[in-house]
Formats: sequence, C-alpha cells, structure tokens
Amino acid sequence: MGTWGIRAYDPRDEELWLRCRVLSFLHSCYYDDVLVAKPRYDCPSVELVAVDGGIVVGVLDVAVRDDLATIETIAVHPDHQAQGIATGLLDHALPRLRELGATDLDAWTREDKSALRWYAAQGFVESEYYIHVHATGDEVTQTIGGLAVAGAFLHADGAGENDLRAQFDRVYRCRRLVRAVALQA
Repeated sequence: MGTWGIRAYDPRDEELWLRCRVLSFLHSCYYDDVLVAKPRYDCPSVELVAVDGGIVVGVLDVAVRDDLATIETIAVHPDHQAQGIATGLLDHALPRLRELGATDLDAWTREDKSALRWYAAQGFVESEYYIHVHATGDEVTQTIGGLAVAGAFLHADGAGENDLRAQFDRVYRCRRLVRAVALQA
C-alpha cells in the first residue's frame, strides 16, 4: 500500500472524483464517457474514494438493488495504477455490501485487457455479453424524419459481431461480470 488511504465519498470530493474518472477512462474503451456531475443513486450505495495527499486517486461506486450490487464506477488515476488501489477499494466495500444484503456483485465492462485481468483476479466471471457499436460520420448513412444521422450508439447481440467489426471502427463486446459478495478473492 502506498501513501493513499480509503474513505467514504464526501460531496466536496465531486470535482476531484470527476477528474479521477475522466483521466482513468482516457486511454480505455470508455474514453468518451465523460460526466459533468457525479451520479446520484436512488437506492442504497457504497461510495468510496482513495485519497493521496488530498487528491482523489481512486473511486468506487456500488449501487445495491435488492440482493444485487452493481459496480457503477471504478476508476484509478493513471499515475496511481498498479498500486492495489482498485483492490483496496473493493475489499473496503465488500463488508458494507454484505450489511446491505447484497449476495452478488456485478459489473459491465468492455474490452480493456487490464480491466478484464483485474476483474478475473477478483473472482468475477463473465455471465453474458452484447455488442456496443459507436457509429460516426461516414459510417452512418441514414436519415430519420428529414434529419441526417451524424452518429449513433447501438446495441446488438453477438451473432453478427465479426460483420460489425468489419463495418464499423468502434465495436466493443460489453461483458457482464459477476461474483459472489462473500467470495474471498
């Protein structure tokens, strides 16, 4: 463990939370998933930050709906990756998730190899997937009601994945990963 510590998210952390998330997503499949405000949850949640010298270097938000907990955001600032921060955040969250009645924990992610390795190391297994297609510019030739479509975010089942990859530049397999909350990774 470095000089960082983990604590509950405080609303005063919002700007640093956003910066950490944006920078951690910058070189991932989620590079354009930019938020201008931290999401609020309409259910019980565990919201944690890892802090180093007053700077948020890691974030974890988990929403709990009945007995299913879902990782809504997990991110580690690129200058602080490979220090065990994501694992520390998860380890810190698990007892609270059990207290909230969660028995399963899931997350959705795309094709980032380091994220998939981390999830596997934490005991997550893939349970299902679908295809995300980001169509832009010349890839889209449709008009709808007289409007030219300039871009589209589309979902497809996996049946035509290879054809979609040949047709569009940004095609991702979006995976649902699941593990038991009580599992000791």
